[in-house]
Amino acid sequence: MLKTLAVQNYRTLCDFVIPLDQLNLITGPNGSGKSNIYKALRLLAETAQGGVIASLAREGGLASTLWAGPESISGGMRRGEIAVQGTRRKKPISLGLGFVGSEFSYSIDLGLPPPDRSDNPTAFSLDPVIKGEFVWAGPTPRPAARLVERRGPIVRSRGDDGEWQIVHDRLSGFDSMLSQLADPRQTPELLSLREQIRSWRFYDHFRTDSAAPARMPQIGTHTPVLGHDGADLAAALQTIREIGDAEALDGAVDDAFPGASIEIESHDGRFETTMRQPGLLRPLKAVELSDGTLRYLLWIAALLSPRPPQLLVLNEPETSLHPDLLPALGRLIATAAQHSQVFVVSHAHRLIAALEDEGCLSLTLEKELGDTTVVGREKLDRPSWHWVDR
Repeated sequence: MLKTLAVQNYRTLCDFVIPLDQLNLITGPNGSGKSNIYKALRLLAETAQGGVIASLAREGGLASTLWAGPESISGGMRRGEIAVQGTRRKKPISLGLGFVGSEFSYSIDLGLPPPDRSDNPTAFSLDPVIKGEFVWAGPTPRPAARLVERRGPIVRSRGDDGEWQIVHDRLSGFDSMLSQLADPRQTPELLSLREQIRSWRFYDHFRTDSAAPARMPQIGTHTPVLGHDGADLAAALQTIREIGDAEALDGAVDDAFPGASIEIESHDGRFETTMRQPGLLRPLKAVELSDGTLRYLLWIAALLSPRPPQLLVLNEPETSLHPDLLPALGRLIATAAQHSQVFVVSHAHRLIAALEDEGCLSLTLEKELGDTTVVGREKLDRPSWHWVDR
């Protein structure tokens, strides 16, 4: 389980550190930084896939994603006694992402490449590069607790005798050591951490328009994990019924739509979701269901997965759902939290109330002088976190 999330100089997250529990809720008004936390978690996940630099490029590059305010905000600036102004920079330009885990902890430091003064300058001079990566045991990256560290192109690992050994000395600036150097003999910590992060699962907005893949019959095969586009909805529901918790599936449908039930029809190997509702003489096909009903069925398939991830991240799951469905969605999310650590970003009051009734860790964001902070928590209240110097 992740115990702490830390983000530095990413969009509105200047110096952001929060505790995490089994079920976590991030809420706050529009523009407070909720989506930035979701994006930061996705960037962290990309380190294990080897795509963190490409992900930053899709967001506009490092220059577009860096914190745009001053290097530090003084108390006088916060109180309005002096104008917000920049000062001479004392630290290198850095975008930091990291977490404390129950077994291993990790941080990555991304920055600008050094000036290219060669005769054949590269065309990728604006690409961010990975300056440092660190894996350690425990909450603090003390030198004695560090297990693997990367500074520039050099990666070294601590051996069984406690001595450092160089694992690689020419790692490219766009490659993470998690994606390139995970080895069961030399760096078992990297392998364990990489597989943990690769199990993380993210769900954003499912398509439910008239041409949505979830409405169309699809070739059915065992589907323990719902795809991000929901095209395999029928197969995922049938998989839950056969090898997952069929009772929880039926209960989730009845909780949201009393008296209703779902059936999966198969025609020549093509699966189609149908729904029986009280008072109707025939089941409704997926193409006939309302957007909200179909979206809720997609959430059931995602949250009752027979192969639960270590971390499940949901971004505004209330989208297109009627407020009366949100208490049932809250109970469904709480069921998923029995098997996975769950992180929910939402601003729907009824969903927030339902999750708080389930005992979630609720953090409300606000933005002060462009900086995202947690309401009611001072810096002294937050978990201990230390960024490793370059």
